[in-house]
This record gives sequence, C-alpha cells and structure tokens, in this order.
Amino acid sequence: MRMMADTELDLGEDTSLLLVDDDEAFVRRLAKAMEKRGFSVEVALSVEEGRASALARPPAYAVCDLRLEDGNGLDVVEAIREKRPESRIVVLTGYGAIATAVAAVKIGATDYLSKPADASDIVNALMATGDDLPPPPENPMSADRVRWEHIQRVYELCDRNVSETARRLNMHRRTLQRILAKRSPR
Repeated sequence: MRMMADTELDLGEDTSLLLVDDDEAFVRRLAKAMEKRGFSVEVALSVEEGRASALARPPAYAVCDLRLEDGNGLDVVEAIREKRPESRIVVLTGYGAIATAVAAVKIGATDYLSKPADASDIVNALMATGDDLPPPPENPMSADRVRWEHIQRVYELCDRNVSETARRLNMHRRTLQRILAKRSPR
C-alpha cells in the first residue's frame, strides 16, 4: 500500500474521531495532528469518558489506548461497536502481546498498534480496508523488547509477585529476577 499524503485522505462525510488515552500530553499532540489531517476530534482521558462519548456520539473513527488508569480500553471499543458497528477502530498499547491483539480484533478493533505509533501509522491503520494492509512501521519493536514487554505485563498481572510470575512463564525465579533488574531493551 502506498502512503497517503495528508491532502489525499478520503474520510467520507463523517470525520468524527474519538481519541481515548490517559496520557494527556500524547493525546493532545495526536489530536492536533489528526485535526490537520481533516478529522473532527474528540478526546477522552478515561474509559468512563470514552464510553460516555461513544454512546452519546458514536464516532466514525476511534483510537483507544488499551490500558487506562480506570480500566480497559476494550470496553470503549465494545461501546462504539454497540452503537456504530461500521466504525473503524485502532487499539494502541505500550504492551504488545499476541493475546491482547487477538482480543482487540475479536471485539471489533480494525487494527492494533504498539506504542510508540505516530499519526501517520495511525491514519494508515484507520484507512486500510480489507486486504489493503498498512505498511509495516518504520521502527518496530525488537524481539528482545517484545519479550521484555510480555514479561513485564505478566509480572504486573501477577501483582508484581516474582514467584508467581516465574511459575506462569515457566522460568526459574532467579532468571526472572535478573531480567526484571535490567533496563528495557530498545
């Protein structure tokens, strides 16, 4: 697929875009970038705000962070799908995991992107249709980084319990402790 220039976007009649992310600085920058591309942007900083907005004014497009302070962004995806099944939704997350991607797509997300994703990546994912997949990201996460993210996610889900995390990941507890003590790979 060739990259779409900002002026070529065919958004259709309804250009409504809902951005749901609890990182206020990120979501404000993204909102400005998306407005420049022709979207009519509404911002929500929590699952509660996102659901309320989705139910009151179902958007044609949406970008939802997966992990928010007050819950799971997939709840917002479900609310949008309830009211507007044809909307195009991209789920963003800093914790790229295959299971989460599958869950997001099953619930109705059009695509799933790992952070950091820039406005161009997001627009390409929102506008891709059918077999017309967006191009791969310019700087994808390394395999080491994906592994590290997965370990961190399981560690958090186990309430930061090293023994339980090691058991679930089928690794020795000391090996896990060494991995957790290191900085994240790039």
